[in-house]
Amino acid sequence: MTTTRSDRPVNGHAHPGKSRAAVDSTRSAPRRSGHGDDGKPPPAAARIVAMAREQYRFVMSPDGRPYAVALTGPNIALPLRNKGGLRQRLARQFADAYPGEVASQSALADAMTVLEGICEDTDPEPVHLRVGRDPSGAIVVDLGSADGRAVVVTGVGWQVVDRAPVLFRRSGAMAPMPEPVLDGDGLAKLHALLNMDVSAFRQLVAWLVAAWIPDIPHPAIVCKGEQGTGKSKAAQMFINLIDPSPAAKRSQPRDEKAWSRQAFSSWALCLDNISVIPPWLSDTLCKAVTGDGVVDRALYTDDDVVVLTFKRVLALTTIDAGALAGDLAERVLMLDLQLIDSEHRRSEEELDATFEAVRPAVLGALFDVLACVLAVLPGVRLESMPRMADFARVLAAVDQTQGWNTLGDYLATSANVATDALEGDAFAMAIAALVDKVGTWQGTAGQLLEALPVPLMRPKNWPVDPTRAGGRVKRLAPLLRSIGITVDDTQRSRDRTRHKLLTLSRAPDEDSSASAPEQALLWPEVAPSGHLEPPPDQH
Repeated sequence: MTTTRSDRPVNGHAHPGKSRAAVDSTRSAPRRSGHGDDGKPPPAAARIVAMAREQYRFVMSPDGRPYAVALTGPNIALPLRNKGGLRQRLARQFADAYPGEVASQSALADAMTVLEGICEDTDPEPVHLRVGRDPSGAIVVDLGSADGRAVVVTGVGWQVVDRAPVLFRRSGAMAPMPEPVLDGDGLAKLHALLNMDVSAFRQLVAWLVAAWIPDIPHPAIVCKGEQGTGKSKAAQMFINLIDPSPAAKRSQPRDEKAWSRQAFSSWALCLDNISVIPPWLSDTLCKAVTGDGVVDRALYTDDDVVVLTFKRVLALTTIDAGALAGDLAERVLMLDLQLIDSEHRRSEEELDATFEAVRPAVLGALFDVLACVLAVLPGVRLESMPRMADFARVLAAVDQTQGWNTLGDYLATSANVATDALEGDAFAMAIAALVDKVGTWQGTAGQLLEALPVPLMRPKNWPVDPTRAGGRVKRLAPLLRSIGITVDDTQRSRDRTRHKLLTLSRAPDEDSSASAPEQALLWPEVAPSGHLEPPPDQH
């Protein structure tokens, strides 16, 4: 016998002792004039709960947030209480179902409490934001449209589906993404909008593709250049390809709480015009790259907490790479933008119109590259693993399938970024000068402070005591290593104090000839409309 949806218990709540007809009758539309044995209708809260259970299933996300998911329609998780969530929908539906009656705030609150209890009886279910993986390993990208369509990408190709195979949530910071198309020239059309050479553009393409792989760390892309290079506009385009938003560019957050709110509502976001990055923000951005967790007080409670965990895709715009702290400098992909001459400068209105016109073709081309990457990525092995190892494997997969050299160019650029970051750190430069002078230096952190000349204008991040000095040296070790200075803190003094010793020395020179980035025209020729080669068949 075929089982219909109305036969199934919702969230495990069966109806013992009722026939199928009785169950079907209780799940029909609410009776506007229904009354109990005493002639009175059931309480409004009870009717709201009944309406909700007829139309939704209830889930709890791994971070302890309750959601409702429509039994039919888009596979979208609705928050119970937030604006645009289930509470608002049920209030309107209640007024339509019972003319002349409006659900009170108390009734709605009681109903939400009951529904939250139903959520807590379920096993946690992943709830994704913009991108996710289905159980088969396919990558799913939410188009953000009202009908719930999504793009499913596997190693054999991509397709647009009417209902996402994974559960997504939405936020007010999201905007719809156009449906991708194939026209054979999408990447060239994107390059034509950007003032960067071939090497930088190919690294950008690899970064955009990696941004849709949800379970790996993504280096923050940093658009660097002088005024007039279009950094902010370029970064805005990057974000609006990955995770479109009405506010793709954001100001620097005031504190960690403001940052966590921004990061919770967007998969990808851009911090624009960064000149100085305070230590707390540098640490926070590092954690967002590799996976951050924020514990906060739960809404409407005094003692309960919720945990927000997220990896995010970040873009930053800056003039000076020296603004990047050591740890953050190791987690960035630096792209230099060239000055736009008067011949190629366009108005913002023209750029926006052109970008909107080419965006479907660009998305189709990027999803094609992503499908190629997924096909070979499981077999990619690197001889040596750099800091952002998972991203480096994606670059290697891009190179293998496209015939590029993004991995080599990225590693060469990363070394330059480390040098720039060191030059912006007075304490690190003082250590480098000391090693250059004496060759090898050994001593305690306190002795190191005494050996280093203090600048006339002491920087805020200059250590004030041995404990802080030792910590700073440890954090600077990867950057110092990038310029050939090794840090060893495994030895102890031989006296009875057994102080930890720092050994700073110059590493042996290695022949590391990085390939020079390929140079080409900043703006490639794009085939005129109507003269494209026939697009390849969709995978």
